[in-house]
Amino acid sequence: MSKPNFLIIVADDLGYSDLQPFGSEIDTPNLQALADRGLLLSNFYTASACSPTRSMLFSGTDNHIAGLGQMAEFVNWNPEHFKGQPGYEGYLNDKVAALPELLKDEAGYKTILSGKWHLGLEKGHWPVDRGFEKSFALLPGAGMHYKYFPGQKSGKQIGFMPPLYVEDDKKIDPEDLPDDFYSTDLFTDKILNYLSEHDKENASTSGEKKPFFAALTYTAPHWPLQAPRDLIDKYRGRYDSGPTSLRAARIANLQRLGLIPQDVKAHPVVAPITADWDDLPEAEKAVSARNMEVYAAMIERMDYNIGRVIEHLKASGELDNTLILFMSDNGAEGALLEAIPIMSDRFVPVIEEHFDNSVENIGNANSFTWYGPRWAQAATAPGRMYKAHVADGGIKCPAIISFPAGGLQAARTGTNGTKYTDSFTTVMDVLPTLLSLAGVQHPASKSPPDTFRGRTVAAPRGASWIPHLTSPSTVPKVHSDEKVTGWELFGQAAIRKGKWKALFVPKPIGTEKWQLYDIEGDIGETEDLAETEEGKKVLDELLGLWEEYVAETGTIMVKRPVEEVVGGGLRGYGTQ
Repeated sequence: MSKPNFLIIVADDLGYSDLQPFGSEIDTPNLQALADRGLLLSNFYTASACSPTRSMLFSGTDNHIAGLGQMAEFVNWNPEHFKGQPGYEGYLNDKVAALPELLKDEAGYKTILSGKWHLGLEKGHWPVDRGFEKSFALLPGAGMHYKYFPGQKSGKQIGFMPPLYVEDDKKIDPEDLPDDFYSTDLFTDKILNYLSEHDKENASTSGEKKPFFAALTYTAPHWPLQAPRDLIDKYRGRYDSGPTSLRAARIANLQRLGLIPQDVKAHPVVAPITADWDDLPEAEKAVSARNMEVYAAMIERMDYNIGRVIEHLKASGELDNTLILFMSDNGAEGALLEAIPIMSDRFVPVIEEHFDNSVENIGNANSFTWYGPRWAQAATAPGRMYKAHVADGGIKCPAIISFPAGGLQAARTGTNGTKYTDSFTTVMDVLPTLLSLAGVQHPASKSPPDTFRGRTVAAPRGASWIPHLTSPSTVPKVHSDEKVTGWELFGQAAIRKGKWKALFVPKPIGTEKWQLYDIEGDIGETEDLAETEEGKKVLDELLGLWEEYVAETGTIMVKRPVEEVVGGGLRGYGTQ
């Protein structure tokens, strides 16, 4: 058999239960079919925000090593803490060998990307500079979904999300984008064009077919919430009962699928800044429900486009020999942007000047809305919190893997036949998994370690899924109970070993004390065991492991940015 193809699909800010196979009411038939052919990764972890996760995906190691110890935007806003510090370059650094570089150099893969990059704005750090032979990319962390870039010419646009698009090594004038531009559609069009070109190249050669590595990195369903009107109308009225009702339904569906325990204790909703649904005026309910309708429409449109790619692979005869991994880059986005000091000063005035957020217009090109903490916690339940938090609601994400030729079988079966593995996995595992299938040994993992492109590179911290996924369900977990994994972002920190997870959240959002959770028996992180007799011993061990993690990764702990990114802080959040 020829080497397998790889297709990695990344959604932006998608919540744990936002897809049909994870119990959502949103129609995602193509992802459901993908899950039916493969299996769910029900215990898959990322970083708590987008660019750190992407650095881990493409490097196989910790974001603090790979250059995104902090999001570049916050490095620039807090230079006194981060500027010039190793691991905080704000782009995918040269301390790592990028996955497309390794597959291209070591195994002859065609490497292509379409979608969000967020791993370097300056030339020299673009996708084409990190191993992608063909690429169409949005460089910053967010963008408009339609061709509407207000303030672009006057310089009064939204500063941290300029329309910076590149194709290969050329910048693209946003005015040259198609008039019918919709981000999810165009990213898919581009990847299909690249795949078609690759098919023709293979057809024109008499030798062995060249495999491909493709990354399709959507900006949906990241704000601004915008979607085709017909899909928005399809969900009209679906969310009129509010986020509490949706949360209960999602939890019940996850239980029905067997993905969470029947006796699960969900973490209470943390959103005192916003009123309960029943206390909202009808006009505010209408706006809030419409935001959720648009969010659902964005997800369905993404699923439709994923179906287009799968149909192409089927028509080209490559589907069975293509490993497809779908994942979200972090938990659902629950921030109230208007409550974040740095956003309210620089961001909200631009929206008020250039956008029409009347309920009738929400979802159109000239609207700019987000949906807030209560809807987000419907999607991350029973987990605690959402994006930007290292509680599980921010870092435990939906993932689906399908690889017919690989004989995937290490799975549990839910009550309705859902196939899944609940083995603890992380986004750092993707690189070693793909390298294993491609027959490539990472240069830093050789004995003695080898250089890559003339430089010393960091070894992966992840592990290959292949022994687990191609063996009976009785095989050992992907990571043993001795595996130690750490997280840190925006001053929040966590360290996990086996079933134990220690969590630190600074004031005023948290207690500013290390808390301890049995993350297998208490997936909602509801019972702090730090003061129990056993818990004190476990926490002491974990804190020692945390110090080792900090030393190994060069992590810099700073409390200040947390208020800027999660929304609220002194403006209303209570202690969790």
